[in-house]
Amino acid sequence: MALSQELLDIMACPKCKGDLHPTERQDGLVCEACKLVYPIKDDIPIMLIDEAKPLA
Repeated sequence: MALSQELLDIMACPKCKGDLHPTERQDGLVCEACKLVYPIKDDIPIMLIDEAKPLA
């Protein structure tokens, strides 16, 4: 199940407060400004800076 557009509209990067968009595989949220990907596990976005991975 993908995140709703309504939820995506109100979510922001916890590091820079920038916009997020889903990855192509819908398994993470990307912050282009910080070059980080926040994982989505069991349909729950993990919005912890320490859990984010660098954008490949």
